[in-house]
Amino acid sequence: MNFRQLDLNLLRVLCAIYRSGSVTEAGRQLALSQPATSNALARLRRTFDDALFVRSPTGLHPTRLAQRIAPAVTTQLRALEAALADGETFEPASGRVHWRLSLSDLGEMMFLPPLAQALRSESPHSQVSNVAVDASQVSAALEARDIDLAIGILLPEHSGIASETLFHERFVAITGSQWKPAVGRPGKTLSTQQLAHATLAVAAPTATFHGSVEAMLGRLKLNDRAVVRARHYGALPELVTCTDLMAIVPQMFAESLAPRFAVRVWELPGHGPRYSVRMVWHQSAASDPAHSWLRERLRKLFGRSGAISPKRA
Repeated sequence: MNFRQLDLNLLRVLCAIYRSGSVTEAGRQLALSQPATSNALARLRRTFDDALFVRSPTGLHPTRLAQRIAPAVTTQLRALEAALADGETFEPASGRVHWRLSLSDLGEMMFLPPLAQALRSESPHSQVSNVAVDASQVSAALEARDIDLAIGILLPEHSGIASETLFHERFVAITGSQWKPAVGRPGKTLSTQQLAHATLAVAAPTATFHGSVEAMLGRLKLNDRAVVRARHYGALPELVTCTDLMAIVPQMFAESLAPRFAVRVWELPGHGPRYSVRMVWHQSAASDPAHSWLRERLRKLFGRSGAISPKRA
C-alpha cells in the first residue's frame, strides 16, 4: 500500500469499527452517516487489500491484519490528538461537544439534571449522553473512547486511568412514613435487633458496583432478610410506600425523596456502610481544554470538602 496516499480520517473509521464491531455505531461515534461510514470502510479495504472486518453473530469481527494494526493506530491517533490539543482553549458558550458519560441509574437521577442545567446555561451548544457501561468495563470503555468520563462507586485499576473523589457518602434505610420497628422503641437510629426483624429490599446496579450493603448484611447474618433485590434504585421508593419493606439506599438519594414520597429515613447500626463517589477518566484527556472544563464543572456541582486530589489508578 502507498502510505502517503492514506487519508487519516479513514484510520479514525478503522479504529471506531474495531472498537464497536458495527458500522452504524462507528458512524454514530464519529458523527458520520451509515453510507459515509460504509464508503470509508470500502476505501480502507481497497487501500489495505484486505477485508479488515468480516460478519459474525456478534457483529463485525476483525481480520488478523485489522487485529494487528488497529491498536497501534488507536495509540498513535490518541497521541496526535493530545499533541494538537496543546495550546488550544475551550469556550463553553460557543463550544460544541458531545459528552458521553457513564452513570448508574442512581447517578442518572442525581447527577444528570444538575449537569444538564449547567450545560444549558453555560454551554448551550453541547450535548450529553449517558452510555450504559458495566462497572468492570469502565476502564476499557475510557481507553477505547466509548465514554469520556464516568461517575460512581468505582475503583479503576488500569494504568492510564485517572480518578478523583467527588464526595464521601453512606447508606441509610427508608420505609413508608407509617412503618414502625417490630421490636423496641422507634428512634432516629435502628438497632441491630430492629434491623434483624425488618424485611429488606436492596438494589445492585451493574453500572456501578458496590458490595458493602451485602457485606453488612452478611456480617449481621441478615442476608435472608432481603426478599427483594432490584437492579435499579428507581423502584425502591414505591416499593417501601406500598409494602412493609425497608430499603437500604444512599443518603443523598433518601434525602431527595421527601418532596415526592411519603418515606421515613432511618440511620443504620454503626451509621451504615460508607463509600466514595469518584469521577474517572483516561489520562490522555487530562490536558484537553474541553475535558478539563467538564471536570471542573463536575467538581463545582458535586464536590464536597474532604475529597482527595486527582491520582492515577
